[in-house]
Amino acid sequence: RNALHLMKQSEGTGRVMEAERAMAERQVVHLTRLIDDLMDVARISQGKIELHKAVVDLGTIVNQAVETSRPQINERRHKLIVSPPETPILLEADPTRLEQILWNLLNNSAKYTEPGGQIRLAVEPAGTEVVIRVSDNGIGISAEMLPRVFDMFVQVGDHRDHAQGGLGIGLSLVRTLVDMHGGSIVAKSAGPGAGTEFVMRFPVLAPAREIEPPTPERGRKSIVKPPRRRILVVDDNRDGAKSLAMLLTKLYGQDVRIALDGPEALAAAGDFLPEVILLDIGLPGMSGYAGAETLRRSPEFQKTLIVALTGWGGQEDEKRRSLEAGIDLDLVKPVDPETLRELLVDPTSFPKD
Repeated sequence: RNALHLMKQSEGTGRVMEAERAMAERQVVHLTRLIDDLMDVARISQGKIELHKAVVDLGTIVNQAVETSRPQINERRHKLIVSPPETPILLEADPTRLEQILWNLLNNSAKYTEPGGQIRLAVEPAGTEVVIRVSDNGIGISAEMLPRVFDMFVQVGDHRDHAQGGLGIGLSLVRTLVDMHGGSIVAKSAGPGAGTEFVMRFPVLAPAREIEPPTPERGRKSIVKPPRRRILVVDDNRDGAKSLAMLLTKLYGQDVRIALDGPEALAAAGDFLPEVILLDIGLPGMSGYAGAETLRRSPEFQKTLIVALTGWGGQEDEKRRSLEAGIDLDLVKPVDPETLRELLVDPTSFPKD
């Protein structure tokens, strides 16, 4: 909020507020991850968390997790030493969740290690298993706290000045996800000031198994401006709807209208005849599902691309409900602007649910 206030005060001065903008962006990413963790806690408590497994190369996942963790590590001037596997190690795992495990552990080390400290990530084959170690020379863990570090909402001792806005749920999520992959995890520390090591073990696949083709990386391709389309944004959050419409209009040159609830969306669709509808599912009164079903009953909307914007993406019951309602694709909030651009450039590149 301080950064945004400074940016507001600089309006009309011509001053470039890049440092403040970057600060605000970092905090938004941090807040998004906190919310994602809380939603995963809700999924776990309801037994709804799911894995989407594939045959993956652990080395690739390690590289992705390291790159995701770089901002936190660099911000605190840590030295990160990575010892990747010398040969491919294949696992049957959910690549997104496996990266989440490693990111959480690296982020935990970054938070609880004094600036300028050292963090290590090492991968070691061990017969039919692989051992992954994440260690640091940070504040350490007392003997009485070691058995509790994986409990929900537990933070280490009196070192709350190191928590950096955490909720004490990251390690609990890690343990749950490791267990779901058939692995194990233990925490080790010689005590306060002696650093911490997390040791994980996962079963590996025989080398004969083939790795599934990786999904093409987004954001690395040359920037292609999408064709101009009529887009209807439906969201009861006025700020969210206006900012998304502004982004689509100013960055991508789209023709955009806004509706704030289901009935308003139906009226706007009949008048505007959108080619794409970005539809919030959690609308008051008429849900996004009901709105999509109503639209699909009209001949003029049979070929309209309807994209659900949801905070609970990836769950099988949601995918089934979307399919029944005639929704083409689910995107999880907050939607990355680059993902929207790619969707508008080539909707067929996104697999339908």
